[in-house]
Amino acid sequence: MSRSRRRPSLEDELTTESRAERVTDENAPGGGRRRRVAARAVSAAAFLFVLGALITPDEFALLTPGAFVRIPIEGVLGVALILVLPARGRRYAAGTAGAVLGVLLVLKVLDIGFDAVLVRPFDLVLDWPLLRPAVEFVDESAGRAAAIIAVVLTIVLAAGVVALTALSALRLSRVAAGHRGAAARAAGVLGTIWVVCAVLGAQLVHGVPVASRSAAGLAYDHARQVRASLNDREEFAKAAAVDKFRDTPGDKLLAGLRGKDVVLAFVESYGRSAVESPQYAPQVGAVLDRGSERLREAGFSARSGWLTSSTAGGGSWLAHATLLSGLRVDNQQRYRTLVNSDRLTLNRAFRGADARTVALMPAITRAWPEARFYGYDKVYDNRNLGYRGPRFSFATMPDQYTLSTLQRTELAKKDRPPVMAETALVSSHAPWASIPRPVPWDEVGDGSVFDGMGKGYDAPWPAGGQIRTEYRKSIEYTLSTLVSYVERYGDDRTVLVFLGDHQPAPLITGPGASRDVPITIIAKDRAVLDKISAWGWQDGLRPGKNTPVWPMSAFRDRFFTAFGG
Repeated sequence: MSRSRRRPSLEDELTTESRAERVTDENAPGGGRRRRVAARAVSAAAFLFVLGALITPDEFALLTPGAFVRIPIEGVLGVALILVLPARGRRYAAGTAGAVLGVLLVLKVLDIGFDAVLVRPFDLVLDWPLLRPAVEFVDESAGRAAAIIAVVLTIVLAAGVVALTALSALRLSRVAAGHRGAAARAAGVLGTIWVVCAVLGAQLVHGVPVASRSAAGLAYDHARQVRASLNDREEFAKAAAVDKFRDTPGDKLLAGLRGKDVVLAFVESYGRSAVESPQYAPQVGAVLDRGSERLREAGFSARSGWLTSSTAGGGSWLAHATLLSGLRVDNQQRYRTLVNSDRLTLNRAFRGADARTVALMPAITRAWPEARFYGYDKVYDNRNLGYRGPRFSFATMPDQYTLSTLQRTELAKKDRPPVMAETALVSSHAPWASIPRPVPWDEVGDGSVFDGMGKGYDAPWPAGGQIRTEYRKSIEYTLSTLVSYVERYGDDRTVLVFLGDHQPAPLITGPGASRDVPITIIAKDRAVLDKISAWGWQDGLRPGKNTPVWPMSAFRDRFFTAFGG
């Protein structure tokens, strides 16, 4: 009988490698040393890469040097597992664990990116549709070539990270198996230190424990998130089924605004930080205070409060849907469900009260089927607003042109019905690289008067602290434009409601900012503001620090209640 040959183990392979190195030492003086140095350098790089994947925080604000001084329990347990598995099991375990860690690292990068922009982690179920708007933002801000390059690099880097993490884990498993004693001692010492730090709650950076289990925690948190997201459709349907105003006749919903022209203006990225943060409040507050005085001199009154937006940093359409529908819309699944329903919106209610409903959406550059859901009689977008001036980075046109077009095409007509107009003003949209200058209203025309002011796709992002200065200036511009518009065109029929859609990104607000946005109602007819006297809002354009804060989703019902018959 012939004997079966034993398959070489990993130890045999390592022994063979060592013999080969000795042969190289003998035959090529200096060559073996260089190979050993290179091998150790590769092993060190693999170790640092895996360690980084294990301990990197998943929140943008926690990315500080001290946050990387941690002991990952997953690494300690991984070494212990490698030492007890047979050779083939080690290879499979290390390769699989490395690939999984690579996927978690990609997910962690997505979390950091979403936290930096939208102030929340990436949702594995609900956020994939947001990647398209992200690409479109790059396209509209930096050009098509930059968008294509960004997509290709993202795919290549994601695949590369997974492959590199798997290869690094395999490399480290071979090193650990070749140095069993040292690896076992290191795992024992680090495991003991980890337990001590965990018991003591040791932290070098607030919120970042030295005894790290961030990789396992990340996987667990996202697993729970997946379950919650899968149930979100059902929860939203239950909330949407409750609507006490569903069957109220249109003439009863808005009787208090009969005959009024109501303009609802969302101001991009106009958040509480713009009004209260020390780096913005002095200048923005001065604009609001001067505006309040100018409006009083023109015979108008204003009251202001706070709403808590359903989003932050981006996702303006989610905030719009929240305010107009009276439902919290904070993800794309909810948005799609809403716009395919028959939910009563503010726009539809005005339409039911015999007002002409129009939308002015300068950032919309293609077909917008959701318009039918909201209940507009007419939609003006980038394709039919008639603008002939330059782009201002992301903004397709200045806010002054948008408001001028509203006046020219709708409100200046004689013998017309009351108008309810919704608009999204985008001059204060990121990247704040190009801000228009105001011109006399009679000179706005087709927008060619703005030639030479704008910067298109090639506009660079402002660097360093300059981006915060440009953000502030953009808010000042839009607020001043709204005040000037009311002064120039407002009358007894005018009711202007303007509010922020969401706070800007943490780069602008700093960490820990709320999701609150200011909201203001302006009218010449004092009876309009008398109807909201019970709301406790502050007189003028600037809400007080202690003015009541409502969820944005509560505004529709309160508005209906205040102005109902």
